[in-house]
Amino acid sequence: MSHALTPSQTIGPFYFGTIIKAYNHNLAPPGVAGERIELALTLHDGAGVIVPDGMLEIWQANSHGRYNHPEDRRNLPLDAGFDGYGRASTYTDGCARFSSVKPGRVPWPQGGMQAPHINISIFARGLLNRVATRLYFDGDPANAEDPVLKMIDPARQPTLLAQQDDKGVWRLPIHLGGPKETVFFDC
Repeated sequence: MSHALTPSQTIGPFYFGTIIKAYNHNLAPPGVAGERIELALTLHDGAGVIVPDGMLEIWQANSHGRYNHPEDRRNLPLDAGFDGYGRASTYTDGCARFSSVKPGRVPWPQGGMQAPHINISIFARGLLNRVATRLYFDGDPANAEDPVLKMIDPARQPTLLAQQDDKGVWRLPIHLGGPKETVFFDC
């Protein structure tokens, strides 16, 4: 007897009653080293309409440039209480918010250093699998030498650059498709 694979199903919006309520949007409790940052990530569909029922996960290095992960064995400090992982849902304004610290630079496997960045996974209705992107900080001098940004068409790089508003919040609109589509990466 032959068995077929179970067909894929869309990711949302059933998260609201389960996973979404178990969120972690404050990654940096008191005592964690580094520059405090606030992030506002706004999710849009391919037509530019906000997505009020998505979920975003972020993962980042600490301010010293070290991931809280067993494979990161570099001799850099780890901060107690900082695991570098967060999860938040979007709300009626399509925005998911996080409090953290600006990450330090991390090595690129083929040599060199990456600019400070935050890895983002997006789950939303209509997606069969999560999509992944990055947030870079506009104006950071290390962006010019980041090996990932160098691989991206310069016209599309702004889709990864968070802008700081007049209140100090780093804002990044994420577009799942359409003319303003964000650059996404294979995982």
